[in-house]
Amino acid sequence: MQRIKLNKEPLIEAKLEAFTYQKNAVEKVKDFDYCAIFHEQGLGKTKIAVDVMLYWLKNKIVDTILIVTKKQLIPNWQRELSFHTFLTAKILTNNRNDNYYIFNGPSRVMITNFETIPIELDRFKLFLKSRSVAIIIDESAKLKNPESALTKTFFELSPLFQKKIIMTGTPVANRPYDIWAQIYFLDLGKSLGTDFYDFKRNTDLSNDLYKNEILKEEFEKNVSSIFNKISGFSVRETKKSGVINLPPKEYYNVTATFEKIQLELYKKVQKEELAIVMQNGTLEIDDSTAIIKRLLRLVQIASNPHLVDESYCQIPGKFSCLNDLVNKIISNNEKCIVWTAFIENVDWLHKQFSEYSPVKIHGKLDMIARDRAVREFINNPDIKILFATPSSSKEGLTLTVANNVIFYDRNFSLDDYLQAQDRIHRISQKKICKIYNIIMENSIDEWVDSLIISKNFAAKLSQGDISIDEYKSVIDYSFSDIVHKILGKDDNE
Repeated sequence: MQRIKLNKEPLIEAKLEAFTYQKNAVEKVKDFDYCAIFHEQGLGKTKIAVDVMLYWLKNKIVDTILIVTKKQLIPNWQRELSFHTFLTAKILTNNRNDNYYIFNGPSRVMITNFETIPIELDRFKLFLKSRSVAIIIDESAKLKNPESALTKTFFELSPLFQKKIIMTGTPVANRPYDIWAQIYFLDLGKSLGTDFYDFKRNTDLSNDLYKNEILKEEFEKNVSSIFNKISGFSVRETKKSGVINLPPKEYYNVTATFEKIQLELYKKVQKEELAIVMQNGTLEIDDSTAIIKRLLRLVQIASNPHLVDESYCQIPGKFSCLNDLVNKIISNNEKCIVWTAFIENVDWLHKQFSEYSPVKIHGKLDMIARDRAVREFINNPDIKILFATPSSSKEGLTLTVANNVIFYDRNFSLDDYLQAQDRIHRISQKKICKIYNIIMENSIDEWVDSLIISKNFAAKLSQGDISIDEYKSVIDYSFSDIVHKILGKDDNE
């Protein structure tokens, strides 16, 4: 394989020194053929990956680095490279004409988004056979579904890379089996096996665990063994590890009550959904996308009925709780981020609080508008509120000017919940971080809260954050029982 040569080689040195824990991580993985950087959000995974990358280039272990990330995070990587190195990356996009010159040029570092890989699959195959390339996959939980066309493309290319890094703060994005495809990309099944469905069957946080001790024991044994199997090529630190000093996070559940018409609509839809989600006398809610979508209707009504019924013109029950929290935070001269899973809610809440001149971020705004909102929130002391959806802004943002986040509602995603709250709980935060969950009383919100708690403990066990004894002391699997009650299903029926 012929090494590429540049007319003028860039200076391959780090501009800034890493923290001790970051140096330790680099030392562990720098000579591995593949590794996973699983440090929790806000602990500087990018710096670790950059220093490993510089080591590979400086020692001519590879001649090219390919960084793959989400499209909206490409500017972040450009800034990080400029901040930490003297390298300038070429950007591969969906424009195949422009990509031609990059593929055939002597670039040391390339950045692209996940979706460009399948579009340029044939070129990548040729490129990887002619160059010595290392890949760094940022937010690797994007590859959690082994059946998706995107993930299969990465599996196909995996053997052609000389070095491989995956990185995410939430390797178990939702359920323990989410980690399988990410690890399979690295080692092609050596540590977690080659059969995803067998792995999933053994690590599924299902409703059956609540009353079946044998299944529960098997589940806990299988999940607790995951990190041991991958620890040889993984690094993981959490904020509780003591590697950095951060203020604590405090959690508060705030109970709301239904507005009258809102409650009537909720009960009507609740009855309709129960008839649909009951299959042969049992609740089937774990893996059916269609059923999960239907349950999401109840979340929407508990949040804001206008999301499902345009004729609804009342003020929903959660709003008074939000108003009280926002006024309290502003009176303390602090900032807050209000998270909602729904774009329409962001726009509606933005209007309701217009007297405070808030800013907003969601998926229907272009990147220029989103970046402007972030800059205003960070730099303007008079702007106290940011309304946002986790899907549009849960990654890559440091928003430590705020120390309060309010979840007006939540979907069923653990990743959305953890990533969103950790926008404020990062290096440079000086204040106690307060996390508020507004939960509608006697609604599906109570199930969502229990489910997310169970998912979080299972993720911690999978990732080696807690021991099996710690896990058993806190887990109760009550989400299964709660959903029966919330949907109106009595076990004695």
